[in-house]
Amino acid sequence: MKFYCYILYSAKLDKYYVGHTGDKLEERLRRHNTNHKGFTGKTNDWQIVYQEKYPTKVEAYAREREIKNWKSRKKIEALSTVGQ
Repeated sequence: MKFYCYILYSAKLDKYYVGHTGDKLEERLRRHNTNHKGFTGKTNDWQIVYQEKYPTKVEAYAREREIKNWKSRKKIEALSTVGQ
């Protein structure tokens, strides 16, 4: 099974969201873009701007925490432009 750490971007909110999943990224994105109570439920224009693949959930979650601990939009933006 593959696990992912990913970054989403919403143009409406001008915000980034960092997460991890063991699901297919397309399915996870679809759920983010539905109307729900969570942070990403506020709008439905989220796009995947960055992803990394990991062999275990522990590694994907550790990377998510590392990125979130940066607390730096500039670093996230720099990362999300890699490979574009």
